[in-house]
Amino acid sequence: MTTAKRDSAEVLLSILGVARQDERVRAVLLSGSRANPAVETDDFQDYDIVYAVTDVASLRGNDAWLDAFGPRLIMQKPEAMHLFPPAPGNRFTYLMLFEDGNRIDLTLVPVAELADTIASDGLATVLLDKDNRIPVPRAASDKSFHIRPPTGRTFDDCCNEFWWLSTYVAKGLCRGEFFYAAYHLAHGMRSCLMIMLAWEIGTREGFAVNLGNEYKYIPRFLPPDVTLRLMRTYDNGSTAHLHDALGETLALFREASRKVARYFSYSYPDYDDKVSPYLARTAGKKRAAFV
Repeated sequence: MTTAKRDSAEVLLSILGVARQDERVRAVLLSGSRANPAVETDDFQDYDIVYAVTDVASLRGNDAWLDAFGPRLIMQKPEAMHLFPPAPGNRFTYLMLFEDGNRIDLTLVPVAELADTIASDGLATVLLDKDNRIPVPRAASDKSFHIRPPTGRTFDDCCNEFWWLSTYVAKGLCRGEFFYAAYHLAHGMRSCLMIMLAWEIGTREGFAVNLGNEYKYIPRFLPPDVTLRLMRTYDNGSTAHLHDALGETLALFREASRKVARYFSYSYPDYDDKVSPYLARTAGKKRAAFV
């Protein structure tokens, strides 16, 4: 039997109801996309909630109080995991997907850290403040998520990391080590590519742009043909596809980094000119050159 999905009013009523009934919870904040007026609402948005509490330990010691939010499909507690150790700190998070399809990401924060939490998150919107701890609310803003223009050093660092990691991919392809090559393309080179594409977007659109978590909004700011090319960098289902994905990654980075360098009058580093022939010689031993 499918559970009817609660609307946002019902979910927020549940969130505030739990907070009001528990004396340990002193304030409630809404953050994330639901607090961002620039983001269009849809059925898949999470409820990013902060409870400012007097006693994190007593709450995390017993999960029974979470049942008031509704029947859960699955829950994750990042700070309690051993395989993926969390960053140190006093916070505790519950990532909860409910049977009706709603999701609440609830973070417990010590009351003493409430001011820092609000100061560091421009989207934090106050839903409840039992003790009047929070000053006059400001308008929600995603400014802290805007693209930050590169300095000459960060631009060079990005180029250096990208071209350095490209040699790992070429080596893996030459050796026939598919997974080694695919890992460094996906987790290293593409990270640099996305940073560079963001900077290039900033040069065209202005840097007051939010590309979203994991660059989910980036297609809105790229020409359609560039978006398709970027999508092809994810096609790593065979060695031949991995070669092609590497070639497209190199081409996109080269184009974007040259534009960024021109815009800021930064010197275009010689990593490209020096490393590209090496890539052609190395990875090209297994297949036609792709640079």
